Order: sequence, then structure tokens, then C-alpha cells
Amino acid sequence: MDFNLKLINWYSVKKRELPWRKTSNPYYIWLSEIILQQTQVKQGLPYYDAFVTKYPTIFDLAEASETSVLKLWQGLGYYSRARNLHTAAKYIVNELEGQFPNTYKDLLKLKGVGDYTASAIASIAFGEVAAVVDGNVYRVLSRYFGIDTAINSTLGIKEFKSLAASLISKDQPATYNQAIMEFGALQCKPKNPDCTTCPLASGCVALQKKLVDTLPVKLKKTKVTTKYFNFLVCIDPNKKVLFEKRTKKGIWQNLYQFPLIESEKSLSINEFDLLDIENTFLKTTPFDYSLYNETDIVHKLSHQHLYTKFWIIETEHLPKEAISIESLTKYPAPVLISNFLHKFTF
Repeated sequence: MDFNLKLINWYSVKKRELPWRKTSNPYYIWLSEIILQQTQVKQGLPYYDAFVTKYPTIFDLAEASETSVLKLWQGLGYYSRARNLHTAAKYIVNELEGQFPNTYKDLLKLKGVGDYTASAIASIAFGEVAAVVDGNVYRVLSRYFGIDTAINSTLGIKEFKSLAASLISKDQPATYNQAIMEFGALQCKPKNPDCTTCPLASGCVALQKKLVDTLPVKLKKTKVTTKYFNFLVCIDPNKKVLFEKRTKKGIWQNLYQFPLIESEKSLSINEFDLLDIENTFLKTTPFDYSLYNETDIVHKLSHQHLYTKFWIIETEHLPKEAISIESLTKYPAPVLISNFLHKFTF
């Protein structure tokens, strides 16, 4: 039986019932793909439901404020996905008169849509024969065919894309693409896959050569840096605080946070004077301070580890842009800040 037919047969029995698999609406399929780009289904499903409920059409999403979109996305991480989602929605509504692009080539023009996402939407929503290659697909193909080319190398990306294109079912591209991705997620898992029940076991090179644990191969490129963050939680007697929008480019762009000062090391309560407060209003305002957490809160991101302290600053006067404590939760904030807001008693 052909490779793709085995996958399709397996999928017909083993697939999970997920809401975006019950529709051909490109808006919903696009939304699910963006959410699941770097997120597992279990974590992403509640966010998908929330977005569909609040923004049932692409027109609703386009009309929303970026702050509202980021707030709904809060906790999902990789916030550029939300910003790109919103930008693309406005582009489709304003430039394309609400008509969703219906080809792989045109889908690539959307902000935040790359080869994988364009292939997924084109095949699932419009039946185009466009092969998907994501982490799950890399794993299935590298193991089954015994390919040790690094999946994140230029050569590997081309090799696996070409192989995927040669295998996709021309009659059922949508079903096949979903099948191979689901197979990688449920059957050919990263660790300890159950090869005894695998329908592809008889032809799997990795199983025959005992390479299941070593494939796929991935080059280590990401250098993790360490940073030391000091958030200044500035409070006045009127229960107002300073909460700033991050405007610089980065993963937290347009999210809100307390005034931030980076330091060269983790600081103790006796080292407060090492903080560079020259560019803050505190330089000319009397204040008292205390340290919320003596032990750093470590927040690990894909490319950096943040060692964080929250300094409680009590002062009689805050700048006019200060907001009420009650309104803090209305603003989209990184998980690191959100967790603090849930625990700290103002």
C-alpha cells in the first residue's frame, strides 16, 4: 500500500475531532494555523475558541484594536503572531475587499504567513496540491526514509520540501496533509513512539537501523543569552501605578509592563543604588522602596533567560500618565507581568 494511502487510512480512524477540521472557511483555518505555529493543540484550542467567539469574521478581527487582540492572545507567547494576524486581517479587509487569498502564492503575501502556513491553508481550504512541512512532517519523513540531513539547514529544507511534494496525494491533498501532521503528533512522537503499533513500521528505515531516537537531525543555532530585569512597581497614595507600552521591536512589542531597568547582575535589596534610574522620574522624586522577591523569578524564552526582580516603589507623586490599579488587567501584558499581577496585593 502506498505511503500516503497508509497515512490517510490511519487518519480516518485515529484523527482528533477539532473544530477547524469541521470547516473549509479559510478564516478559521488560517486562525488555527497561526495559533498552532508554535503551540500545542491542547494549549491553543481555548485561544482558538476565544478568537472565533469574539471575532467570528475577518471583518470583526480587522476592526478590533491591536490592544484588544494582544489581550486575547495573552499567555500564548510569540506575540508577533498576534500582531501579524491583525495586520493581515486589515490587509484582507481593506486591500482585498474581504476576499481571502485562495492560492499558495497569494497566501504567502500575508504578514506572518510562510511556506508551511500557506501550504496548509491552500490545501485544506482550497484543495490545492501544496505539501506541508512542519516539525511533525520533518520527523515522519526523516525517520521513515532514514534521512540524516539537518532539518534546519538550507539543504535540508529543500530536500524535505521536495520529498513532501513528491508524496502528497494529488486526489486528497487536504486529507493527506492533515494526516501526516497528525501522524507525527500522535504516532511518530518525538520521544518514545510506539513503533509496535505503527502502520509504517515495515518500511521505516529508522526502525530497521535503530535510528528512531537520533532522527531527525537538527543543528543547534540558538544561543541563549541571560538578562537581568528590574521592574519598578511605582504606586502612589491614590492607588495609581505606572504601566508602560513597549514600543521597541521585540517579542513583547506593544505589550505593557512596569518601568524596566536592566542590570549587569542580579541585585539584592542592599544594591538598589546600582540601578540606573537617571532616566526615570524617580531621579527628582522622594520615594521608599522594598524588594518583592529576593530570589529571581526566572522566565525562560527560546533565545533568552530573564532573571527578574520586582521593586515596589512608594511615592507621593506619579506622572500624569499613571493609571488606576483596577484598570491594570485591561492591558495586554507578558506572562511574567501577568503572573505578578495575580499574586501581588496592591
